[in-house]
This record gives sequence, C-alpha cells and structure tokens, in this order.
Amino acid sequence: METRINISKVDPKAYEAMIGLEKYLMQSGLDKTLYELIKTRASQINGCAYCLNMHTRDAMELGETPQRLFLLDAWRETKLFTDKERAVLALTESMTLLSNGQVTDDIYKNAETHLTPNELAAVIMAVVAINGWNRIAITTRTLLD
Repeated sequence: METRINISKVDPKAYEAMIGLEKYLMQSGLDKTLYELIKTRASQINGCAYCLNMHTRDAMELGETPQRLFLLDAWRETKLFTDKERAVLALTESMTLLSNGQVTDDIYKNAETHLTPNELAAVIMAVVAINGWNRIAITTRTLLD
C-alpha cells in the first residue's frame, strides 16, 4: 500500500489545528488511560491500524493491561471495565457509529451520570479528535513505523 499526501508537510496549519485539539485534551484533566481507551476503541471500529498500534502501545506505557486491551472490543461481555469506563465506551461507540443512528438519550444520560460536565465535554472532544485522526490516517494511508 502506497502512502498518499502528507498533510503535515503540505498544509502545516491544518495539522496544527488537530494538534491544538490534542493540546486541549492533554490539559483538560481527562484521565490519560481513559483517553487511550477512547482512542483505541474508536480506532478498532474505524479499522485504523496506525492509530491502533500507537494507542495500544501508549495505553500499556500508562499501565493499561494487555488483557483489557485484548477484550476492549468485547467490553460489554466482561467485568474488567468500570461503570464509568463502560459509559465512556458506549458514548465513544455511539459517536463513532453515527451512521447507525443518533446518540441515544440513554447512552448520553449514562455518560452524564458518571462524568463531571468538564469530563463529559473532554470525552466528547476526545471522540471527535480520534475520529478525525483515524480519517486522516486511513485516507492518507499513513503507514506503521
């Protein structure tokens, strides 16, 4: 598979805008391990090998267990994830799969129950960010290092 356009070189300002969102998320107070779970789950759904490779590695560096990462796509069938993580994963999936329908009130209210307003805002923006990165990496055929 041949790599396509390198947006960071062709249009650095576009790339810097995405980096700006990442900087916000790093300063938002969002738990870093939870953020890696969001990024990994959305990347699984989107089929982004580049991002999956990066974010599973980053998650393990933060102390995430291989077992939880192996079972992330089956999180509903395991008790390895907290109620808060489950609420965030449900929201992540729903936002990532918008073509399947709207984010339901049940999913949103469950996330709202487990997150502060600032955490909820950060989680929503985290899902937006990783879906953007997935679409960039897949479209440009960003290859694994």
